[in-house]
Amino acid sequence: MAFLKNGLLFLFFLVSVSTQAQFGNTEIFEPVEWSTSISKKGDIYEVSIKAIIDEGWHLYSQNEVEAGGPIPTEFSFPNADGNFEVLYSTKEPEGKELFDPVFEMDIKYFEDEVTFTQDIKFINSPIAVEAEVFFMVCDDERCLAPQSVPFVITLDGSKANTPIGNVSPEDIAKSEALDIDVKGFENYEAEDTEESSNLTIFFLGFIGGLIALLTPCVFPMIPLTVSFFTKGAKNRKQGLTNAILYGLFIFVIYLLLSIPFHLLDSLDPEILNNISTNVTLNVIFFIIFIVFALSFFGYFELTLPQSWSAKMDDKANSVGGIIGIFFMALTLAIVSFSCTGPILGSLLGGSLTSDGGAMQLTFGMGGFGLALALPFALFALFPNWLNSLPKSGGWLNTVKVVLGFIEVALAFKFLSNADLVQHWGILKREIFIGIWIIVAIGLALYLFGIIRFPHDGPKKRPHKTRIGLGILTLLFAMYLLPGLTNTAYANLKLLSGFPPPLFYSIYNKETEGPLGLEAFKDFEEGLAQARITNKPILLDFTGWACVNCRKMEEQVWSIPQVYDHIKNDYILISLYVDDDKELEASEQFKYIKPNGSLKTIKTIGNKWATFQTLNFKNNSQPYYVLLDGDLNLLNKPVGYTPNGTEFEAWLAEGLKTFNENSK
Repeated sequence: MAFLKNGLLFLFFLVSVSTQAQFGNTEIFEPVEWSTSISKKGDIYEVSIKAIIDEGWHLYSQNEVEAGGPIPTEFSFPNADGNFEVLYSTKEPEGKELFDPVFEMDIKYFEDEVTFTQDIKFINSPIAVEAEVFFMVCDDERCLAPQSVPFVITLDGSKANTPIGNVSPEDIAKSEALDIDVKGFENYEAEDTEESSNLTIFFLGFIGGLIALLTPCVFPMIPLTVSFFTKGAKNRKQGLTNAILYGLFIFVIYLLLSIPFHLLDSLDPEILNNISTNVTLNVIFFIIFIVFALSFFGYFELTLPQSWSAKMDDKANSVGGIIGIFFMALTLAIVSFSCTGPILGSLLGGSLTSDGGAMQLTFGMGGFGLALALPFALFALFPNWLNSLPKSGGWLNTVKVVLGFIEVALAFKFLSNADLVQHWGILKREIFIGIWIIVAIGLALYLFGIIRFPHDGPKKRPHKTRIGLGILTLLFAMYLLPGLTNTAYANLKLLSGFPPPLFYSIYNKETEGPLGLEAFKDFEEGLAQARITNKPILLDFTGWACVNCRKMEEQVWSIPQVYDHIKNDYILISLYVDDDKELEASEQFKYIKPNGSLKTIKTIGNKWATFQTLNFKNNSQPYYVLLDGDLNLLNKPVGYTPNGTEFEAWLAEGLKTFNENSK
């Protein structure tokens, strides 16, 4: 049962790590550059729209393609009505269809460069022509989200390539103001941490799969299934082969579950990343986790339609052979959904809220499937091990109920994300911790046999293991108690990232910065203060729903040497990229992207997320940059750095560079 205790603790931290905003750098792709021109041929004007395409990328033809293919390029002319007549359709170069490895079909596409032309005839006096192109580009591995690029094409070319859509001089000025021209950024190479984060997610998925093995839907299936393969085969070798194939197919089935999310990720790389800060989705995840918890408590079962499992079972029996084994594995996945579904839901909710997106989900699903598959292969290879398995019984239901309490605790993390981003003030830090204390006490009372649920067996004296777990749970609740106070002990370092930040409190705080530090929430204000005081800047790109940001603040920044550096030597500017609070109407504007398309800057988060991407080619949090008052980079920007000594050395290096440059 020691494994059970460790497994439950691992599940407790499953969403903790997987919901963290990952600290790898994210590359921003702009693979197409557009330009326009217009020429007169008698009474006809020819509008030319040219695309220069980066190497390796494909821009697709205007031709319609079969279902499952890319979105065709499309041109429109918004001010044509009453001003000019669009003659015929937009022309494109001749070409042939080539095999596209992304969509696995023959499609007409363009590489390097292509020019589209459109003949028009003015009805009255010639005027500027508004045009807009809607297009999608892919390389051999990914597709970018379809986007629109607008143009205004004048007869003399004076305003060619000017974006359309009510763009005012103020919009242009505010767009230019976001570019602060950081000096020296090109001297530092970006770090790639994707591999390590993927391995972390795989490991956590594997732990989740091991815990799923201990549920009533899966555990009893192990000896039954292994016995079926080893005894029902013609010889032991065949039985071993069949059992190993069965395990392999379980692994493959869970791996395949992540494929639809890759399709979403390819259409819009930000879809999955935005889940962590999307208020509606976080509330939905909160509701889903509560439903999962009620299911684990035994009030109802989450099951897929029985007809599905019956049909899969019939297929397995009628087909036989390798295909039959596959359908047997699929039947297990369907039948065990009531137990594995909530755990998979935790994995889904966690993986899709990180920058790794669909790839991390694939690693997580792979780890989960591998953990479920291993017992069937190992017990087939070593059948004597079956005798060492504990017998099925009430302890399996205990596992489910314990998981239910954990699901309730995790559910409030998602609700907290929404609350922080929207500043509702519903789940201040002390309220959140109070809810967790209640959940922990409820779990302890259940383990002691005081609280009971529908599927519990006859009441009897709790086993020593349950009593031990109950005592540990009460100790955990006692650990949480200082978090309700307004003292130095309220910083619960072991849980950094889960509760709301220390300054999001029911108590009055001197500042709204982490750990009582003075933090500017506006870059210009912080920059002005840095110039007045002649201090360097610690630029902190953070987020209300960013778990790793809270861990840095509460575990690393709280170290005395680090805290003193930030408080005394730097001007701290914390920019929240997920803040959904709307800017004042006078501060909202349409940001003009380098490719000519527009992005509405409506919220505080819109502004600072665009600011980070534009100036630092990065959109992950936390992300730390050291600058002087002239916007010179003092050293290499860093992301999540849990080693306090390393982060303190990084701050000291930046301060040293600042002092040397100031001489």
